[in-house]
Amino acid sequence: MMNKQALLEKRQRIDQFRQSSSLSPLHAEQLGQSIASSWQRSASAAIPKDRMAAPINHQHRRGLNGALEHALQLCTEDLKHIAQQSSMVIAVGDIGSTIVWSASSNQMQRAAESVHFVEGGQWREELVGTNALALSLKTQQSSCVFSNEHYMTSIQDWVCYAAPIIDPYSKQLLGVIDLSTTWKNHNSLGLLAAERCSSIIQSALLEHQKQQLFIRAFAVPQILFNGKALVLTPRQIEILAILALCPQGLTLDTLHQALYGERKVSVGTLKAEMSQLRDILGGMLGSRPYRLLVNVDADFLQAEQALDAGYLETALKLYTGVFLAKTESPFLCAWRDCLESRLSDAIFKANETDVLLKHVAHFPEAIDAVERLIELMPKTHPVHQTLLKFKDREDF
Repeated sequence: MMNKQALLEKRQRIDQFRQSSSLSPLHAEQLGQSIASSWQRSASAAIPKDRMAAPINHQHRRGLNGALEHALQLCTEDLKHIAQQSSMVIAVGDIGSTIVWSASSNQMQRAAESVHFVEGGQWREELVGTNALALSLKTQQSSCVFSNEHYMTSIQDWVCYAAPIIDPYSKQLLGVIDLSTTWKNHNSLGLLAAERCSSIIQSALLEHQKQQLFIRAFAVPQILFNGKALVLTPRQIEILAILALCPQGLTLDTLHQALYGERKVSVGTLKAEMSQLRDILGGMLGSRPYRLLVNVDADFLQAEQALDAGYLETALKLYTGVFLAKTESPFLCAWRDCLESRLSDAIFKANETDVLLKHVAHFPEAIDAVERLIELMPKTHPVHQTLLKFKDREDF
């Protein structure tokens, strides 16, 4: 633990940086580039100056990944014990920075409740400014935010340590865990403690996911079964995607219609496909109705959950390419059209220019994002003129 004098000097340096009209490269390096960048984003986010607590979302669990929810049920007692023993508050956030579970020591409980560092608290950077929970999600790395590095004045007496929670099989980001206490108790081992808590959850995920199927269907399709890539035909991947979207199961005729539509393919061909898939999955494919008997997750399911929860940035990060671009399945084509329509609608309602600029950088053909950026960016901004020229070329 740092001595009190060293901590006071650290706070004074941060105050000097905050009072500067702009950070020099040297000062940004001393502060930490991730904090400096977060300050810039926070300053442009139009956060109310008098905001003293995070907004509350009472529907917060709709954005919670199912695997993460089950894992938390297995390890909450361990995490509660850590919170009490360390005089901290521990919070788990979903992929959109909304707290889905928390436990507090007696010392931190009142402080946590007063700023809504509790279930349902929305800690997205654009809502409350610089904080470790949101920063760790954005960088997908462990983060420490000390005292007045926080944007909101009500938490400038805190120090927070956060670590991302990564699915051990798919390597997808599932959420984040944050440990917070008062700045006077700052400890260089705080980040290690956060990472340890993350590993506790990841161990619980392994316990829960003893039979786990993960489907990647954006860009290059891939199926992972218990962490290992399977060699499957495009048709078999389509079948798994349909069953993932219909967890209640499908009859043979309904599955045939969803997969082939009016194409003249015999039912016997589909039966043969299902028999092969059952062998590949070690019997983890039920019949009457056909359904998957393993824990299933997918990048497209996560993107849908992100849209349901209003997390556009997360949805766009997951959307790395067209969903099963070569499929002729009427069911999957209809689902893809619906997803793309929802994405486009969310883009036209978005206000985060940095998120949209990243999307356009990856998908220059995303004309909906280009048009929204033209609406959002000042006409004097050099990027605005570039976007206009690009749109004109696309229209032509």
